[in-house]
Parts: sequence; C-alpha cells; structure tokens
Amino acid sequence: MVFQKLLGHPLIQADDVWGLLAVMCVSVAASIWLEQRCRWASRVSGSVIALVLAMVLANLGVIPTSCALYDDVVWGFLVPLGIPLLLLQCNLKKIWREAGRMLAVFLIGAVGTVVGAFLAFFALRGAYAAGGGSAAELAAVASMMTGSYIGGSVNFSAMALQHGLRGTPVAAAATVADNLLMALYFFVLIAFAGMRFFRQRFRHPHIDAVASGGQAARTQAAAFWSRKDISLKDVAVNFAYAAAVVWASHCIAGIFSPLALEGVAGSFQEGLRDFAGKFFGSPYVWITTLSVLAATLLDRQVESLHGSQELGTYLVYLFLFVIGVPANLYTVLTEAPLLLALTAIMVAVNMVFCFGGAKLLGFDLEDAVIASNANIGGPTTAAGMAISQGWAKLVGPAMLVGVLGYVAGNYAGTLVGIALGA
Repeated sequence: MVFQKLLGHPLIQADDVWGLLAVMCVSVAASIWLEQRCRWASRVSGSVIALVLAMVLANLGVIPTSCALYDDVVWGFLVPLGIPLLLLQCNLKKIWREAGRMLAVFLIGAVGTVVGAFLAFFALRGAYAAGGGSAAELAAVASMMTGSYIGGSVNFSAMALQHGLRGTPVAAAATVADNLLMALYFFVLIAFAGMRFFRQRFRHPHIDAVASGGQAARTQAAAFWSRKDISLKDVAVNFAYAAAVVWASHCIAGIFSPLALEGVAGSFQEGLRDFAGKFFGSPYVWITTLSVLAATLLDRQVESLHGSQELGTYLVYLFLFVIGVPANLYTVLTEAPLLLALTAIMVAVNMVFCFGGAKLLGFDLEDAVIASNANIGGPTTAAGMAISQGWAKLVGPAMLVGVLGYVAGNYAGTLVGIALGA
C-alpha cells in the first residue's frame, strides 16, 4: 500500500465519508461508461471493472479497507433495497413463456452449482481444517458461492449477511477468488463458442447469423441499457416499494427466527424446527418471495413502473465496488488457495451440467453458453455477452433467466448453508 506507507494512513481516510462516496460513485460511473463504450470492457463487464478498480485503489492505499460507508450504508441499506428492485423483472409467467429452452438449461446448471458446492465442500473440508479454518466457515462460503453461481453478486451479499461474514477477511478472499475465476470463465465461454469441438457437436444458428452478416454484431452494453422514459413518480414509487418489502420481510422473518436452535438438534422434530427457524427466519427468503409475488401477480402495475431495473442494477454496482475493497489477490493465492479451488470446482460442475444438458436436450450451443453465464455471472453479464457476440435475440431471455437466478439463488444458498452446517 503505497500511500499507507508514505502517510501512515490511506490517502482518503475512513471518516472522510464524502471523499469515499465520491471515489465510489466516480469509479462505478467510469465502469459503466467503459462497459458501454469499449468492446473489451463490454466483454469483461462493468461489474468486474468496478470490483477491480476498488481492489487497485484499496491496495494502493488510496481508500481504506473498511469504514462506516461500506459496512452500514452499502451493506446495511443499499443491498437490501436493490434486491426487490431487480426482482420486479421476475414475472414467472413471462419467464416461462419467453425464455423457453434457455430456462431449461439454466435450471440444469443451477442443479450443477448445488452439486458442485457439496462436492467442493467435502473434497476440501479436511485441507481447510488443517489450515486453521472451520467446517462451518467453509460451509458458509459454499452457501455464498451457491447463491452467487445461481443468481449473482446480489445473492452473494445476501448470503454473506445471513452468515455474519460481512466485511470479514473470509468474505474478502471469497470475493477475489470468485471474481478472478469469473473473469477467466467469461473468456473461456467466449472461446468455447468459437471452438470447432463445440461447433461440431451443437447447432449454432446465432453464430452462423452473425458470420453470414444476417445479424449485425453489437458489442456495446449500451445496446441493452438504452435511454428509457422515467419520471419522478417512478423513482419515488420504486424506492417506496423496495423499502416496504424489506421492512415487511424483516417483520415476517422475526416471527420464525426464534424457532432456530442454539446448538445441535437432538431429534427429528427439533431438526425440523431448526430448519424452519433458519430458512423462514431469513429476511432474504421473504424479500425474494414477496418480490416475486408482486412481479407475477401485479404484472400490469409493474410494467407501468419504469426505472426499477436501472436503479437496482446501479445499487448492485455500488455493492460490487465495496466487496472489492478488502480483497487482496496476493492473500488469496498464498493464504486462501482453497477458496479458489472451491470456486473452480463449482464452476466446472456447472459447465458440465449446462453443456451436457443442452446436448442431451438437443439445444443450441448459444443456449448453453448464455445459460451458464447467467448462472455464474448473473443477468447483466449474460445479457452483455449476448450483446457482445451479436446474439440479439438472446439478450431478453438472458436477462429473464438471470433475474430468475436472483430468486433461486437465495433459496438454494440458504438450503446449502443449512445442509452443510454453516
């Protein structure tokens, strides 16, 4: 940390809230601008760029690795508000009708993520314990990564909050391992789409359309995030809705959380009670449930409300910047390589399930590539990859199944955490 060594403290100190807020907002704005203007950035995705910028600034000593802005404001308020806004796009009837084959591959990949979490946990549990870590801690990481690799970073944050790992070195190391592997994985997916091995074994009509000039390749994220009509009333209603959902979810979760046991269940009945307390006592389960019910049952009202996707995505970008701050790549490679191994196993199993499922069902290569991306990276990276490759007809389905992952990720992550003893 250059500035830390020269000054004895970060260049912008933890109590300089406005300075830190400015750095965070400028970094996120720069990430979005690059994603929408530069072809290379569109392929990497603005979310990864925001996280890398945070890592660089923190490791140079420009900003501190923890402060009230990160812990209390972003983690405490912005992340919970962002989830209901993003899930307003999750109309289950619309997803089933429009996503079609990609939805089937996506769900197969989600099963692969869960299987990968169990395989990775039991394969690495002994080595992790030998390194001084606990099985419960590794289970919590598996839970976080299950949420992330079915939904996205918003699920990672929900599971981290649920397991009390917010701002901890373990969460920071898992973040770096996740995003290091995710960035490499996106390039692997793009390479797969161009390999003769895969093209000989799958149909690839969208690739053929781009190659023949029948469909112009669009390489900027701006192709999706175009300017939309939005009013002051839309902004007010969006945040009112999000705050009401979060409040209601905490109230409902508070009814069930006392059922959770302090120790180990001694009988089947106690086990059921403990499960009910932990699962239904999670506010993120109820945030997800209430948001999906609103999006599905009040679809006409939701369609008339503009800006929820943009506002929710922006809040997620702020969160991505924050989770990159305490991350140290050197620490991950030297002190926490097992977390990198855990994420690698989970991603590899997801790929096997996605590509294997698409092959068995006779689906296209593009379906497997985008569905797997939607699992591992979330809706924005999946849509961004479809845009960057010129697969315009897959942008909408990519966003839809990715948003469904926000729903499934919280449920699956919670269940995996409970099953593994997090």
